[in-house]
Amino acid sequence: MSISAQFVSLLAMVGTGIIAGAFMDMLGTGIANTGKTSIIRRRAIWFETVGWLLAGSFAFAVLFVFRDGAWRMYDPLAQVSGLLLYATVFHRPFRLLGRISIALLIRPVLLVFQIILWFLRYVFRLIRALILLLSQPFRFIYHRFFRNHFKKKSK
Repeated sequence: MSISAQFVSLLAMVGTGIIAGAFMDMLGTGIANTGKTSIIRRRAIWFETVGWLLAGSFAFAVLFVFRDGAWRMYDPLAQVSGLLLYATVFHRPFRLLGRISIALLIRPVLLVFQIILWFLRYVFRLIRALILLLSQPFRFIYHRFFRNHFKKKSK
């Protein structure tokens, strides 16, 4: 393996460290923003364990692409340096991109869902009101004449 290929694989491992740091930061932020009694918060250790397994699988996939899965002694060091690089340099820009994506992508989609749910709720309330209005004469007759017929007579 040439020096340039080793350098590219080293940069790839640093990149996987940066991506793993961003992914785990995103996962930790998501867990921290849930309610204290949320099932996500109660199972946080499992979510983080699965997150680390996914990050490790992604790193192995990158190793498989660049070096056919061959592991070198400097790979863990490159990944740890990628994690530290994320924590020192890329933390704030990634958080900014996260806030921008939430503001531009996620909140409008949630707004559309809320509008659809509001409309459906309004339609169901309208149908319920119509049914109650149309059944009013029958309910009056029932309450006026037949309500006491179905009760047990006390002795």
